[in-house]
Amino acid sequence: MKDNICVTRKTTESVMTVRLSATGLPADYRKLIKTHAPFFSHMLEHIAWRSGITVETDFSLDEYNLNHVIYEDLGITLGKALRAFVWENREAGAAGYGDGIGIIDEARALCAVSFEERAYFTLDTKVSIPETTENVLSEDLETFLEGICQGAQCTLHISLESGRNGHHIWEAVFRALGIALGRALYRDPARKNRSAGVAGAVSFTVE
Repeated sequence: MKDNICVTRKTTESVMTVRLSATGLPADYRKLIKTHAPFFSHMLEHIAWRSGITVETDFSLDEYNLNHVIYEDLGITLGKALRAFVWENREAGAAGYGDGIGIIDEARALCAVSFEERAYFTLDTKVSIPETTENVLSEDLETFLEGICQGAQCTLHISLESGRNGHHIWEAVFRALGIALGRALYRDPARKNRSAGVAGAVSFTVE
C-alpha cells in the first residue's frame, strides 16, 4: 500500500508538481494548493475535500506565462498522479472506478470515472455555462479536466444537469469529481489485485 504519490512533469514551457496523500486531510490542506487563480484553487480544494485525498500543487512557467499551459499541464500532471495512485494500490484494493453527484443550491452535476488505460472525456450540459467565472475561463477549466484524462488514461464523464450561477455550476462539477475520485481511490481489501475492468492491467510489447 502506498499512501503518498508525487509526480513532477517538466517541459520547455512548465514544471508541474502534484503530490497526493491518503493519510487524511491536514488542517491547512488549502494552503498546499497553489495556482495562479483563487477560483481555480477553490475548485481543487473541492476535489481534496470531497475525495479525502490531500492535493498539493506547485508550478513554474517560462517567460510566456500562458494560462492555457497552466490548466492543461497541471491537469495532465494531476492525472498522472491519480493513475499512479490507482496502480500502486491495486494490491491494497484500490477500486479504480467511482461516481458522484455534486450539488450546491440550483446547480447539480453528475460524474463517473474509470481508470482502464482508456483516455476519454465528455462534458454534457443541459444548461448554458458562462464564458467566465471569477476571472477564469470555462474553456480553461474544461482543458484542465481533459488534461486529467490524458494524464490518467481514464474515462471521465461529467453531466451538468442544472445551474444558473457560474460559481455554483463549476463547484457542483468539482464536488462531483471529488466524490467520484474518492470512490475510485478507496482501498477495499476485498478487491485486492482487481482492476477497474475485467480486462485487467494493460501491457504492451515493443520490438
